[in-house]
Amino acid sequence: MAIRCVRLWTGNDGNSLFEEGQLELGEGLHGKASGLPIAVNELSFQETTAGGAFEWHQDPQPQFVITLSGTLEFEVKSGKTFVLRPGDVLLAQDDTGSGHRWKLLGDEPWRRAYVIYEPNANLRFVPNQPA
Repeated sequence: MAIRCVRLWTGNDGNSLFEEGQLELGEGLHGKASGLPIAVNELSFQETTAGGAFEWHQDPQPQFVITLSGTLEFEVKSGKTFVLRPGDVLLAQDDTGSGHRWKLLGDEPWRRAYVIYEPNANLRFVPNQPA
């Protein structure tokens, strides 16, 4: 069992890049998988109505963005895109450079949780291995 996570960060050329992976899970209670702890200092929620979009921007600070409802497409300056669905986690670390943009797909609002993590937290992100 894994939690899908997309890491978005600023490359050496100042443009946003992304890679798909997962959040590392450990052994939980009663033999069930459980997320290993990540030190955080703030949690907030936000909703964008169906049809919403946000043009080129950077993230205000490094954070996790957990999609609760809605499906959206993100784009970076290279033209590459990725899609987030309910249950997916975005590890947003592109707080400098050219940034990214997104648009909602479908008829659902985008409900999400923003989780600002501690600067030295073990983020438990594991990139997918190339095929």
